[in-house]
Amino acid sequence: MSTEQATAKDQTSAENPWPVRTVARKIADWIHRLGAVWVEGQVTQISARPGTQTAFLTLRDPSADVSMTVTAPMRLVRAIEPPLREGASVVVFAKPTFFLGRGTISLRAAEIRAVGVGELLARIERLRRLLEAEGLFAPERKRKLPFLPKGIGLITGRASAAEHDVLVNAHNRWPAAPIQVVNTAVQGPTAVPQIRKALSILDADPTVDVIVIARGGGSVEDLLPFSDEALCRAVAACRTPVVSAIGHEPDTPLLDHVADLRCSTPTDAGKRIVPDVKEETARVHQMRDRARRALHGWVDTQCRLLDQLRSRPVLADPLGPIDRRADDVELHRERGRRAMLNTLSHEQAAVASARARLTALGPAATMSRGYTVVQYPDEAGNLQVLRSISEVAEGTPLRVRVVDGAVHAVAQSVEPGE
Repeated sequence: MSTEQATAKDQTSAENPWPVRTVARKIADWIHRLGAVWVEGQVTQISARPGTQTAFLTLRDPSADVSMTVTAPMRLVRAIEPPLREGASVVVFAKPTFFLGRGTISLRAAEIRAVGVGELLARIERLRRLLEAEGLFAPERKRKLPFLPKGIGLITGRASAAEHDVLVNAHNRWPAAPIQVVNTAVQGPTAVPQIRKALSILDADPTVDVIVIARGGGSVEDLLPFSDEALCRAVAACRTPVVSAIGHEPDTPLLDHVADLRCSTPTDAGKRIVPDVKEETARVHQMRDRARRALHGWVDTQCRLLDQLRSRPVLADPLGPIDRRADDVELHRERGRRAMLNTLSHEQAAVASARARLTALGPAATMSRGYTVVQYPDEAGNLQVLRSISEVAEGTPLRVRVVDGAVHAVAQSVEPGE
């Protein structure tokens, strides 16, 4: 706490307060100690009544919502060329003054200079370099406009030529285009706050897909609000794509560089924010014709392919190959049958020959010549062929097999051979 603050606190209390005049006088003493300063601002109001010696101006900071009252001798105001008007940028050499009776602060001007066009352009150029260095002009941050926006916001002057140009050209191209118009000041000290407010309202509206800021041509001073730093930053911060349509082709305020799309005129903006319904209808018809021709071409190609397939022998006479194959099958079957019969004949002949040889070698053939086979039962009762007289004795039952049967006999005697 400073010495003055400590002294003031010691001198005043709830029981011993200062009167208003004392506080006002002390404030006036502090303000009057300040020296004169150079102040730059935009003139928002001029009160210069005829016959008076003092003019009252309101000086506003274009980048902030701050303003101060300026009192100046009438001769200073009359000496300015061109004549001072609202919206002009000036530089004032003034001394802060506190008026005890009203308790207000004012700047008492000793010199007023209008800011020239060259100086304005130089300041705009410095701001342009600053914003460009920050990347607000970068192409990669610019958003593409929707092909057919569901809602369009238009910020422009009331009943202005720019509003008429945008509406007429947009509706000529797309009659159903929904355009929400917000009228604001487009020049002067109130232009930037009103445009920023309208921009905020439209950007928050979910039905608005693109915002157009439009104004007709004018002098550098008239277009100065559209090179305002606060407005440029507000446009850069918008979530909705913004279209700048300020002035004529040569006019390039800073808003043109920050906006997502720069149009040379309001008429150009009306043509670029919506498609042309006639062109799109023609394009639809063209695409429909192309699709029809493509479909017909595809069908024709498939028909030709089917005709080619049907003309092939296998499809032209589908039973012919089967008949030809049937004849081949019958031929091979007959060959197989003959080969099988031939093989069977050969095998039957071989069997007959073998049978004849076996028959000739078998006992039946021998017995047919008068020989017999004598058998006798062994101890187990099984019949055995009698090969020697030593195998039987008198009284042994015998079975004599002849060619056409068998005779049972009994051995009466055994006679050895000579």
